[in-house]
Amino acid sequence: MESWTVPAPAPLVRSGLAPQVRVHDTASGSLQPVGPREPTEPVRIYACGITPYDATHLGHAHTYVSLDILHRVLLDAGHSVRLVQNITDIDDPLFARARLTGEPWQHIVARESGLFAEDMAALRVLPPLAYVAASEAIEEVRALIAMLTDKAATYPLTGDLYFDLTADAALGEISHLSTPQMTALSAARGGDPGRVGKRDPRDPLLWQQSAADEPAWASPWGEGRPGWHVECAAIAAHYCGLPLDVQFGGRDLIYPHHEMSAGHARVAHGVPFARVFAHSAMVWFEGEKMSKSLGNLVLVSTLRATGVDPATIRLAILAHRWREDWEYTPEVLTHADRRRQRWAIPGHAMPATVLAEVRTCLWDDLDTPAALSVLDGAAAAGTDVRGVAATLLGVGL
Repeated sequence: MESWTVPAPAPLVRSGLAPQVRVHDTASGSLQPVGPREPTEPVRIYACGITPYDATHLGHAHTYVSLDILHRVLLDAGHSVRLVQNITDIDDPLFARARLTGEPWQHIVARESGLFAEDMAALRVLPPLAYVAASEAIEEVRALIAMLTDKAATYPLTGDLYFDLTADAALGEISHLSTPQMTALSAARGGDPGRVGKRDPRDPLLWQQSAADEPAWASPWGEGRPGWHVECAAIAAHYCGLPLDVQFGGRDLIYPHHEMSAGHARVAHGVPFARVFAHSAMVWFEGEKMSKSLGNLVLVSTLRATGVDPATIRLAILAHRWREDWEYTPEVLTHADRRRQRWAIPGHAMPATVLAEVRTCLWDDLDTPAALSVLDGAAAAGTDVRGVAATLLGVGL
């Protein structure tokens, strides 16, 4: 899958010691260091991508801009980064949209993934090293399912194949949810806990029969298509390598998606899936979480089309902590645009102390509001903040 192009961040002057970047880990509930397993290795990050049946909204943008800050901070710290991102082009909501509109699902994928790439480029989100559609990873998915089958971690049910959760001794270590909570969320987030014959209502699909209007591939378990969670497990393991240093995604993916995909990989490969599970917050609009299902969307492409500078959109996002929910209002954009205009004014060279303050804010759980405040003060004092804004915050002025 083609991604997008964004200029590599210009290097800034660094001190002799590389900083320790720390982010909040969902599994442990604490700040954890992010870095490579070995000094000569890259930081391995896997990010769950979109299901391309609609355009990029601010909730998506918040997640990927937050990921981009982590990417930029790690690069600034002197690390190389191996970022892999998927695109879920095989999924029930996509096929449902195709049936509703009468448009071939392939056309929807091409249009919406292209628009997503345009939005990411406009927001100056650094592209992944590997950008992999689920339909491009069928061989890797089949291989992972075969590994699970060899370990007696699967079972068939009327033409489909399920993962047996009793094979995963670490189930729940990411989400820390009770069994009733998991079962309820499974029903709300694409699972089928009510299906008769399952060993556990929470057991997720690994391989399923395709409907007549859905894509299908040959497999030892019959012609069909993968389940959602196993796609990410296979792509992450193959293209990134395990264990990951960071699994990144929106908070709504903690369960079942990240819990299940981590379980698939753990059982198949016998190693932990990730050292840190980083989950970004939700964006709200008109009193509800912004989501495609509710339709209360503020689209990045719509804002751009009405003349909003992409740097303003990015600054609006960065004004909020990456893992704290926030509400979008037009005033958020107004404040962000005023900041953009103030920062765009040329000035004198930035003192090393100011750069150190900005870095300290970002090393400490990606505290972008604090970093913005430091640069506000510097700009007010006549300092040229454009270089640091571009490199560390991805804000082009």
